[in-house]
Amino acid sequence: MEYYKEYSFDHLSEENMAVLFSLYGFESFQENDGTTVLGYITHSNWEKDNFETELQNYLNENNITSQVKDVNPQNWNAIWEASFTPVVVDTFCSVRADFHPKNASVKHDLVINPKMAFGTGHHGTTWMMMKFMESIDFRGKYVLDYGCGTGILSILASKCGAKNITAVDVEKESFDNTVDNSIINDTHNIDAVCGTIVDVSEKKYDVILANINRHILIDTGQSLVGLLNDNDILLLSGVLEAESQMVIDHYISLGCNFEKMLSREGWVAIKLTKVGV
Repeated sequence: MEYYKEYSFDHLSEENMAVLFSLYGFESFQENDGTTVLGYITHSNWEKDNFETELQNYLNENNITSQVKDVNPQNWNAIWEASFTPVVVDTFCSVRADFHPKNASVKHDLVINPKMAFGTGHHGTTWMMMKFMESIDFRGKYVLDYGCGTGILSILASKCGAKNITAVDVEKESFDNTVDNSIINDTHNIDAVCGTIVDVSEKKYDVILANINRHILIDTGQSLVGLLNDNDILLLSGVLEAESQMVIDHYISLGCNFEKMLSREGWVAIKLTKVGV
């Protein structure tokens, strides 16, 4: 299991957090005492060439001070549980931990224990993906969840009536977490895969969910569109507002129609459909 670095930042704005998440590889942020924010990054990302220098340059340019320390993997859940609050997407769904009571006022109740994986619904990107999913008829559909994290979107797709969901993530922790959360939610039509897009390219999909980041969405765009059936739906997120037009233009060039965009906390989610032949 991988170790994490914990950064304590002073005066960190939502825009700063968005940059650290999208460009520097931070996986989660936590408000600490009203004046500082804790940010978490895997030790392997932290060790990348020039990471510390580039990060410090960004922090200096934005007058942000920081301190860093190691965090043992076994401490991650305790940190998360101490401040986890249920997430509600209108009356469509709620996301809670197993120690929270069920929300009877929503259509779909999801139980997520994130361990070391990303995706609890608290981040704006995940929330928007779930909001978009409310308007999609998943009944009988084959779904790809690309970069599944905790499996939250796969589980929601299953609860919405999808026939089968392929959930793929390159991180072993995400694979394990998706399997565990699928069992907790009694969603047994989710096939979790630890791998890349190459490992899930043996069939076509009716809906593709991809909440990752702009770089991966651009790099794998042609493959994603190629895996989608004609006239069917592609939901993208993990994209900053400033990057949205670049991503939209790229997918239009690959044969998609732009349908709609949601914005939240400096991030966007994008709905596209593949143009039929």
